[in-house]
Amino acid sequence: MEFDLSWILLGLPVAFVLGWLASRFDLRQLRDENRRAPKAYFKGLNFLLNEQQDQAIDAFIEAVQNDPDTTELHFALGNLFRRRGEYNRAVRVHEHLLSRGDLSRADRDRAQHALALDFLKAGLLDRAEDALRRLEGTPFEAQARVALLAIYERSRDWPQAMAITQKMQEAHQGDFSARQAHFLCEQALAKSAQGDTDGAEALLRQAVQTAPQAARARIELARLKQRSGQLQEALDILLELADVAPLWLPLAVPLMVEISLATGKATEVKELLKQRYDVMPSLDLLEGIVSLENALGNGATSREWYVRHLEHESSLVAAAKWLHDEKLENEQFHPQVQRSLDQAAKPLTRYRCAACGFEARQHFWQCPGCQTWDSYPARRVEEL
Repeated sequence: MEFDLSWILLGLPVAFVLGWLASRFDLRQLRDENRRAPKAYFKGLNFLLNEQQDQAIDAFIEAVQNDPDTTELHFALGNLFRRRGEYNRAVRVHEHLLSRGDLSRADRDRAQHALALDFLKAGLLDRAEDALRRLEGTPFEAQARVALLAIYERSRDWPQAMAITQKMQEAHQGDFSARQAHFLCEQALAKSAQGDTDGAEALLRQAVQTAPQAARARIELARLKQRSGQLQEALDILLELADVAPLWLPLAVPLMVEISLATGKATEVKELLKQRYDVMPSLDLLEGIVSLENALGNGATSREWYVRHLEHESSLVAAAKWLHDEKLENEQFHPQVQRSLDQAAKPLTRYRCAACGFEARQHFWQCPGCQTWDSYPARRVEEL
């Protein structure tokens, strides 16, 4: 049978036309998809700028469906879910990103960090810790360590907190010696509660070496010595505190007064408190001086200290204390007046966090409100 070349000549134009039509259809479809994806993306941005998060999420979901390979859309969607508190949906988005084999190393690290933030915001500290540890050696390493430190402090895992701050200090992320001293003090208090006095003392002495200017370790060490009956050594530690960290001396005044009376060193301590008061007047120093004057039998002199304080500082607290033993013309009204003054002065004797403003009747080394260390000055609200 003889082959007819005319069919080939006729088939070539037909094949060319069909190929051209197919290419036009593919290009049109691709162009329509690309047009839809940016349109949904910009719509989502517009909703986001107008703080319409529900509509923005719907728009970004549409954009992701049109272009599943776009990582930036996934990140935007995951961050929106986290901001809205929809942590499960945020986790699914970021876990989907991590499951992709075509994800670049930079985007993988970014997705891992976003996943860790999802767990952290959701309060899943164990899973957050695991996710953050996987960021070692990545550009997010420094941020991960800060988050890990917050987790360890929140869970009161002081050894782990100590270890992470050592890494941060070696990486020149800051000086954490004062915070490390607090971690050692916390561990010392736990050992002291268990009856391990020697272990507690060793940790407190390590804390003093770690942060020589930190007051807490010396105060806790003096208190430990007092409970052990080593009163003179406890007093020596507090006298050293007056030289090393004088700004924090007011916090040690009640303990110092108690030990000085027990050791017969009341006069010596009273003179020291007077010297410090002349340099930096303080309600706690004033109260310590008055207590020692009364203990030494100088009751009349002690009341003069309140007047002396009022000459330099306008103090409702000092005025109320002076008035307590003062005879009034209408003495029958004294109790009511005194009670009103004491009530008005009570809020002024609190301590206030310099970071968040949280007020408390006692001094805290770590603010219960914002968890900041050393944010409570050693001064009362009236003195700020």
